[in-house]
Amino acid sequence: MTKAFETQWRDMTFSGLILHEILDHPLEDETPQARLKQVGMMTVLYSMNQAHQKLTLSSVMEITALTRTGVKETVDLLVKRGMLDETIVKNSMGRGTARQFEISEALLEKLSSFGTG
Repeated sequence: MTKAFETQWRDMTFSGLILHEILDHPLEDETPQARLKQVGMMTVLYSMNQAHQKLTLSSVMEITALTRTGVKETVDLLVKRGMLDETIVKNSMGRGTARQFEISEALLEKLSSFGTG
């Protein structure tokens, strides 16, 4: 397989996986709108991850033009689902803390089970 095809295959597989994980497993009292936001957010986060960008609330706000509250609400649901792992790191100014996220190892393992390395 060519590198471009492998990348395209992995991206399509990831999209299908997150659709399945979010739409087929709704959280209690979760609206369809909230699920759709999570699908969109995971797509953004995956793209950022592939570009080796840090996944912080501020960096997501910058890319999406969403408010901090808008990003936080959606990201918190993804953490609750186990699709994202959260760590506390020093903020970009080095004086406070920031929440940083990573796509969970469990989700990446599911992705690799489809042969997408």
